[in-house]
Amino acid sequence: MKATKVTNQIRTLRFHASEMTQQELATRIGVSRQTIVAIEKAKYSPSLELAFKIAKVFGVPLESVFSFDNEDKNTKTLQEDNE
Repeated sequence: MKATKVTNQIRTLRFHASEMTQQELATRIGVSRQTIVAIEKAKYSPSLELAFKIAKVFGVPLESVFSFDNEDKNTKTLQEDNE
């Protein structure tokens, strides 16, 4: 199974949140502990809704939890198109 290009800081955020367990996070956002394990290991990319829920639990912006490594050099941003 190919790992996704989406990386995350969930484990670090859980540690800084009074060492929150995977089960505690899972319960707060309504998923299984196994889902949290898969997301943390970058084996599964969460839906946008789930990603926002995770960020909200930690009280941080989405970009503080998830990042995307865009290796596709053909993908342009809107700003690049307008230059």
